[in-house]
Amino acid sequence: MADHDDHHEEERKEESVIEKVSEKIHGHDDSSSSSDDEKKEKKKSSSFKAKVSRLFGREKPVHKVLGGGKTADVFMWRNKKISAGVLGVATAIWVLFEVIEYHFLTLLCHGLILVLAVLFLWSNASSFINKSPPRIPEVTLPEKPILQFASDLRLAINQGFAILRDIASGRDLKMFLLVIAGLWFFSILGSCCDLLTLLYITTVLLHTVPVLYDKYEDQVDAFAEKAFAELKKQYAVFDEKVLSKVPRGPLKKRD
Repeated sequence: MADHDDHHEEERKEESVIEKVSEKIHGHDDSSSSSDDEKKEKKKSSSFKAKVSRLFGREKPVHKVLGGGKTADVFMWRNKKISAGVLGVATAIWVLFEVIEYHFLTLLCHGLILVLAVLFLWSNASSFINKSPPRIPEVTLPEKPILQFASDLRLAINQGFAILRDIASGRDLKMFLLVIAGLWFFSILGSCCDLLTLLYITTVLLHTVPVLYDKYEDQVDAFAEKAFAELKKQYAVFDEKVLSKVPRGPLKKRD
């Protein structure tokens, strides 16, 4: 009987060992299958991103397109305090000059009057209240950054003049029509709002559009690809029916 019981115990041990081994094998298979599924999903997402052509032929991230420096960090809300501060200051300026209709020269003079009055009273009252007078810092404009800014501005203006001259020469009809349409759009926009409101709208858009586009770039790029394809079709029809019939003068060869 003892031998029979020992034989049953050995069979139970063997069965338990076999069950543990099978559980490990199945668990390994499940984990490997789940990892394979994750890899497939990553491949699908990467292939989807590769298929979608980026807006305006963009190959770099949005942060790099905006310059990749501190200005891009502000627009992309990398530092939320600074971004919120810039947007808050812009909103305050717009409310002061547009809603309350405060004038810039009046605001500047009132601000200087307040600062000078406080510093003057503090300097004269410091001897009576036994406190040190205020330390007024010496403010000087650095020469190098201003010269660099003036040089960059000069190059940008010269490039703009060169582009306008090239468009006016009549070599590229498509670019000419795009510039005319853009100027016409901005003329209508300028008649609806003044320069300060336009600058404020631009500031708000720069603080919202890049962040939203970076978050939903796949969906936006897919929609933009379809929209550009439809615009190309419409432009091809317009070119065939209208632009091809417009007489053009002889083009001069570039030197």
